[in-house]
Amino acid sequence: MADRIVERTDGVTAERVTETDSGPSTVVVERRGSGAGLLIGLAVLILVVVGALYLINQNNRENVKTDAITQAAKDVGGAAKDVGGAAKDAAKKIE
Repeated sequence: MADRIVERTDGVTAERVTETDSGPSTVVVERRGSGAGLLIGLAVLILVVVGALYLINQNNRENVKTDAITQAAKDVGGAAKDVGGAAKDAAKKIE
């Protein structure tokens, strides 16, 4: 048999305390929330995952640019060697 029931709510969480007096003292506390905290947490988690994917993708694009520039510089260096070799050959023919 319930001797005392107290219900409180703050608009978001409802709390019900039931105290019974049958034998040893028993207190039952029930708390119920609206679940808004769970939805906010889920939204924050999704934003963190999207942000991490964006940053990883941005880093990969920078690496691709760096590799392309490095390869272009190597190609220019190789072409310069070829031009230098051709110039030496032409100079030897003129002598």
